[in-house]
Amino acid sequence: MNTPIRRRMLATAAVASVAALALAGCSAGGSEADAGSDEDVTLTITTFGTFGYDDLYEEYEDLHPNVTIEATNIDTGGNARTDAFTKIAAGSGLSDIVAIEEGWLGAIMDVSDTFADLRDYGIEDRKGDWVDWKYAQGTDADGRVIGYGTDIGPSGICYNGAAFEAAGLPSDRESVAELLTGDWENFFAVGQEYTDKTGKAWYDHSGFVWNAMVNQLDEGYYTADGELNVDGNAELQERFELLGAATEGGQSAAQAAWDWNGGKSFVDGTFATFVCPGWMLGVVQGQVEAGGGDASTGWDFADVFPGGAANWGGAWLSIPESSAHKVAAAELADWLTQPEQQVKQSVAAGNFPSTVKAQEELAADATPNEFFNGAPTGAILAERAKGVVAQFKGADDSVIQENVFGPALSALDRGETDTQGAWDQAIQLLNDLVG
Repeated sequence: MNTPIRRRMLATAAVASVAALALAGCSAGGSEADAGSDEDVTLTITTFGTFGYDDLYEEYEDLHPNVTIEATNIDTGGNARTDAFTKIAAGSGLSDIVAIEEGWLGAIMDVSDTFADLRDYGIEDRKGDWVDWKYAQGTDADGRVIGYGTDIGPSGICYNGAAFEAAGLPSDRESVAELLTGDWENFFAVGQEYTDKTGKAWYDHSGFVWNAMVNQLDEGYYTADGELNVDGNAELQERFELLGAATEGGQSAAQAAWDWNGGKSFVDGTFATFVCPGWMLGVVQGQVEAGGGDASTGWDFADVFPGGAANWGGAWLSIPESSAHKVAAAELADWLTQPEQQVKQSVAAGNFPSTVKAQEELAADATPNEFFNGAPTGAILAERAKGVVAQFKGADDSVIQENVFGPALSALDRGETDTQGAWDQAIQLLNDLVG
């Protein structure tokens, strides 16, 4: 498929490959000198969203006094994608460690030779640490492993207990899980009851709900063999129509993606539910606190997800060939993704680990999360992770989600079009941007 984006990607690959080889040739000696030495080294790392790494950086520096970590965190995965590909195209500027998000991993695989083959740094000795599909996702078509797996995205439902009570709905976790058990049709039926009783929205905006609905399918925007799978996909359109009917029924709060009125919409009852992969728990807490709320605001986390198991998100830590400190960077990335550190990351940010031992530890640990009304969030996510296998993500997957369906669903949320009009708009954008 020779689309405009694909052509740009291939051009990017050519530029990046040449630059990476040149830079790697200049820096290989420096990289090897870092191995096991006590020489001072400054390592740069770029992540996005809520990674929960701040305390881990300090711990690593304490363990390695010669290492200084300079961390950059970009607000969203979409902006991190733009940052990474801008620097890949320029042939310079990438950090020593770059976090790659699941939604644009497919695009990264088109330029995978920009990143070091981690087999050269011993990752094969750890292959059994990760769930098998996570390790496989970080492996390119030539068998090169380009990413240390960080988290995966099993999903539950965040909900505001106080809002449920005001609508006469049960608010304890077990009853909410029972109430929402079933398919998306049931979820929206309960939502319509809530909206009709309260005059308030059920979910924050259609885009995130749609992303969760798509991720749950065996094949989403692409087939498993990499073919575009949107126009003419009856299963996808059926789900879109189900979501569209709920949105037209007033269930969407029409929030902008990643912008909830400075967090106030999480505090003032603007909406009652929120689709929550593990990494989103930290987002919810941060938004509530930014909006002036705290644990008493009433947010909770239920062991349920419409339609069953679903994975949304997850990331990898990759080492660009342009890094002058590849050995030291690999040591840091390896340490950050060890099971022990993944458990700490989960405690800090709610992210759910991709390593088996860390998952088992969280499954056995029912430690209450005080912010989410004492919910044992780690144990709940371990339960939600059962049966999860990540969907294949094609090169333009994140583009389709954000720039094709994003604008169409936003227009639907604002009442500027109906469901059919929004679908038609998405297909037109798909043809314009992807082909």
